[in-house]
Amino acid sequence: MSTAPIVLRGGTVLTMDDQHTVLQNADVLIVDNQLAAVGPNLDVPDGTQVVDATGGIVMPGMIDTHRHMWQTAMRAYGADWTLTQYFVWYYLEHGKTFRPEDIHAGNLTSAWESLEAGVTTTVDWSHGLQSVEHAEAAVDALRAVPGRFVLAYGNIQAGPWEWTADPAVRAFLEGLRDDGQLGLQLAFDVTGDPEFPERAAFEVARELGLPVTTHAGVWGATNDNGIKLMHENGFMTPQNIYVHSATLTTDSYQRIAATGGSISVSTESEQSAGQGYPPTWQVRRHNIPVSLSMDTSVWWSGDLFSAMRSTLGADRAREHLEAHLKGATVTHSHLRAEHVVDWATRGGAKALGRDDLGSLEPGKKADVILIKNDASPVSFPLINPYGHVAFQAQRGDVHTVVVDGRVVKQDHKLVGCDLPAVRREVEATVEHLRSTLGEEAWKSGMNPELPEGEVLDNPYQYTTYKSGSTREARGTIFGDE
Repeated sequence: MSTAPIVLRGGTVLTMDDQHTVLQNADVLIVDNQLAAVGPNLDVPDGTQVVDATGGIVMPGMIDTHRHMWQTAMRAYGADWTLTQYFVWYYLEHGKTFRPEDIHAGNLTSAWESLEAGVTTTVDWSHGLQSVEHAEAAVDALRAVPGRFVLAYGNIQAGPWEWTADPAVRAFLEGLRDDGQLGLQLAFDVTGDPEFPERAAFEVARELGLPVTTHAGVWGATNDNGIKLMHENGFMTPQNIYVHSATLTTDSYQRIAATGGSISVSTESEQSAGQGYPPTWQVRRHNIPVSLSMDTSVWWSGDLFSAMRSTLGADRAREHLEAHLKGATVTHSHLRAEHVVDWATRGGAKALGRDDLGSLEPGKKADVILIKNDASPVSFPLINPYGHVAFQAQRGDVHTVVVDGRVVKQDHKLVGCDLPAVRREVEATVEHLRSTLGEEAWKSGMNPELPEGEVLDNPYQYTTYKSGSTREARGTIFGDE
């Protein structure tokens, strides 16, 4: 659909090109769905829509490479959970109670939430797809929102070798082709079982030409054995996205680096739930490409500003702590605000193989955001734009969002979003879950207790294999051999 040209006038432009060029008092011109020009005092076609970016920051739309969008209808329900409690609630007890319409409600809410926060591309790590009907509901919701999305098809209620062999699933996957607005991945984890039953799912992915995204390096669930099996069987490719990767040893990081994969760091999740310490120093050490992600709104925000802020905080806290333990002092931070802004934009584009996204350069897709809030004293002075984005800005400061040349948020308000209808849909899902569980289980689920003395060794109950022992996992938090 052709739209009128758009120009964002007079802003501080973070191009995020190879040189990370920053332009002051510059314009960004959008024609159709592409960036036509970037620079000062641009000439524009007649009829161009003008957005005053004076005093604001114009930058590429942000990209979230791992979000369980289907869980958004449960927003903040698990705020005090540990990872074990999350596994119990979703994997073992109540995840199976989600109907297709509940998947739709979560995805619809999450998709609009992404755009509202300046996230123009979101990977829907959709591991609640118990049936093709659930998958169709997920896609219907994503297609109803004018952002870019990637459906990462998964199903925690069955082994990946089982659901990828289902003819109905296969037909669905074959029928959903990447059109630039809605991409497709397979989402499943590798438990480390030496029999490597996940081989069949990898073979389906290879046959269909689909990338695989996997939770790797998660304490007590997935560790080095899974990486080794993937590598030795030839399934580690540059298209793989390794989510978390927080409890891996040097050997595993080297395998990821050597095969060109990327790591999706989800710091709010890792530092709160217990997957392991966010591995940003390891990815720098091994020169592994990085993107950022929010994981799930059942716990945390869907706000990549928060991701950037928490990632800087976690990395610097560890750097200071290690120095202090040696009696030393850190005089210069290794991870900078500029780095995390890159990870939130270019990093996500690279992880998804989208060289047409992630920077503001002529010829690329017109996914652009304007951070500007004239009503806030926090909007000025604008001295260090990277620092401003990473530490000062919030989702409420996102003034304008453009996706594929179309304005989807303007003057701080979403365009074309029927929020009352979205709210009604989510409330129906909450009522369904609450009534299905019963009031006692619903309330206790917010802070569930395991039977005394029970330790959940392996949340992937579709295999009898027991994941790496505590002894094997010891020492891996800081990447030791």
